[in-house]
Amino acid sequence: MYFDEAEIYVQSGRGGDGMVHFHREKYRPHGGPDGGDGGRGGDVILRVNPKKNTLFDFHHRARYVAADGRPGGPNNMTGKSAKDLIVEVPPGTLVYNADTGDLIGDMVEPEQTLVVVKGGRGGRGNQHFATSRNQMPQMAERGEPEEAKNLKLELKLIADIGIVGVPNAGKSSLLAVVSNAKPKIADYPFTTLTPNLGVARLDFDTTLVLADIPGLIEGAHQGVGLGSSFLRHIQRTRVLIHVLDGLSEDPLSDFSQINSEMALFDEKIVEKPQIVAFNKMDLPQVQERWPNIAVALKKLGFENIPISAVTHENVEKLLWRAATLLKEAPEPQPVEEMPVYRAEADPQAFTIQRTDDGWVVRGEAIERAASMTYWEHRESVRRFQRLIENIGVDDALRKAGIEEGDTVYIGDFELEWQD
Repeated sequence: MYFDEAEIYVQSGRGGDGMVHFHREKYRPHGGPDGGDGGRGGDVILRVNPKKNTLFDFHHRARYVAADGRPGGPNNMTGKSAKDLIVEVPPGTLVYNADTGDLIGDMVEPEQTLVVVKGGRGGRGNQHFATSRNQMPQMAERGEPEEAKNLKLELKLIADIGIVGVPNAGKSSLLAVVSNAKPKIADYPFTTLTPNLGVARLDFDTTLVLADIPGLIEGAHQGVGLGSSFLRHIQRTRVLIHVLDGLSEDPLSDFSQINSEMALFDEKIVEKPQIVAFNKMDLPQVQERWPNIAVALKKLGFENIPISAVTHENVEKLLWRAATLLKEAPEPQPVEEMPVYRAEADPQAFTIQRTDDGWVVRGEAIERAASMTYWEHRESVRRFQRLIENIGVDDALRKAGIEEGDTVYIGDFELEWQD
């Protein structure tokens, strides 16, 4: 994606060469060594610019080379050091060594800097090599060579509130209503192709930074529909507003799908405080189905508020509740490593064991998905079936010899195998 991933080449400046020179002036034909030192090469420094919010510019310019230091001169004149090359990045940029995959830095705070390649020091002039035994040294140092790296930049937006939901649920409309953001809005899926940031001011002392995350679809955690790129932005948010489309054929299945995709990507995401906003309450048919949806969500333990992004019904109430949850949420801790999506263990790995009672499937991702599936809804069950096919559980069970009617245990759930 152009807006949140980029690879760039960075190269520091080479140090200037030191000079071999001897002092010359009238009546002093044999002056001592006075060759000057070379100047320092420029560093390449990444600096956070809070006014930037994408990595798009790096796709127009992907090569950043700092200037070399100037060579030393006579009369002990040191060469001019090169200026550092400042490369501005948006807050929330993760910097990796593209060749090794190592995390170099996490750029979060405004004006935060990170030296990614250091300029070479200037070489020493021959003045430094004079000794009692060699008072006329014919030697100096060349400047230290430059450093070069291939960097991979990834952007995680920094926002207080993440707005999530299926495509066309009304996330962008909600953001446009509550903030000064101007996202593209239309009545078809995938209108939003990049995350949008907006700031909502509730009163003089209370402001919220909200991120509208593009609609997630089934398989998003595997990158389907560029979902893994979008899911990354949710990790920094502290509270989630889950927008449900009141006109959807099955809002509860949509709710299950999005939570499953988030959990498969990073189980910590679904641990964040989450408010369900049932949207499009300005429509009579949506008002009719709301009571049943409210009861179902309450049984699941989720706080819910019916809203209309069109008429602004309950929107302010929703934001104040989100602000309260934000105050109660723990402060984010600095992360030195990124174990969530750079974990050594594959979160989708699973094992199959045959027992006297049936087949036991164990795996972090598959068990988590099973526990978040609405088994009473057919569409939700079908999504789960497609999930086990995508992960490979389906084929693995067949190869292991499962037969029609056998029992399959996944976590706390007991299922009957039907081919």
